[in-house]
Amino acid sequence: MAHVYVTRELPGRPLELLRSAGHTVDTWPGELPPPADVLRERLRDADAAITLLTDRITGELLDDCPNLRVVANVAVGYDNVDPAVAAEHGVWLTNTPGVLAETTADFAFALLLAAARRVVESDRDTRAGGWKTWSPTGFLGPDVHGATLGIVGLGEIGQAVARRALGFDMRVLAYTRTPRDVPGVSRVAGLRELLAASDFVSVHVPLTGQTQHMFGRDAFAAMKPGAVFVNTARGGVVDQEALVAALRERRIAGAALDVTDPEPLPLDHALYTLPNVIITPHIASASVATRSRMAEMAARNVIAVLDGKEPPNAVNRPAEPRGR
Repeated sequence: MAHVYVTRELPGRPLELLRSAGHTVDTWPGELPPPADVLRERLRDADAAITLLTDRITGELLDDCPNLRVVANVAVGYDNVDPAVAAEHGVWLTNTPGVLAETTADFAFALLLAAARRVVESDRDTRAGGWKTWSPTGFLGPDVHGATLGIVGLGEIGQAVARRALGFDMRVLAYTRTPRDVPGVSRVAGLRELLAASDFVSVHVPLTGQTQHMFGRDAFAAMKPGAVFVNTARGGVVDQEALVAALRERRIAGAALDVTDPEPLPLDHALYTLPNVIITPHIASASVATRSRMAEMAARNVIAVLDGKEPPNAVNRPAEPRGR
């Protein structure tokens, strides 16, 4: 019997799966992530951890938790854990690929539509008593159908967004470092070429050393003055000061962000003062079905490692896994 620590309450049946496999489970009950000292204390006696992006798993922590054999992230991304460091400590790192692309793409496109047609802005104005009569010039925005969408990053989510855009008769361009041909999508050689041609830009790259602040002053200057910027990837991909400047100076028309840096964004941040910005709390994958599948996938990754097997969704491959 092994002990599994789960850093937050999760939807679906992950705890049932773990207990049915004969393992004991301890779940952090708080709405916020467990504090660093609590996380360290609980993981000292744990054989496995199911974690979220908000849980920082460092080499120092792994040194202090010698029984820990697997860290199963309930996410596709894993910027909270260095896979190489985990492997050096003999710890498997897993993620949850292949189950959230369609749901995330739904939300990315929802943000695109909401920003284009000024849904949030007009709702706020209506609730404040601003609706006096039908107006031929009220809350005008760009058409989505027939416009050009630039997709940055053409992985599973980027491809799913492209399919939705094609259903709106959009011209779809993509910039990707991984050669990939997608029906109906035209790849461009450079980011600036994509930005200059796109009415909407949707970002779907992981956060790495190469993509950190990929969207800064130069990138926003290269975009069309009427363009809308959508980010459902990671907040660190964007230089937020440069984004604020671009929005204030009307170098771009608007932005819709499901991710920020940091998260949550402080309430006194300048982005909140701009009417042409939509900010949501990192909920692109937040459907009942998808979040349940993610949690259950993490549980199955844990069960595999505790059974002495390779996990189905391994991010790294320890040369000498703990527990063997």
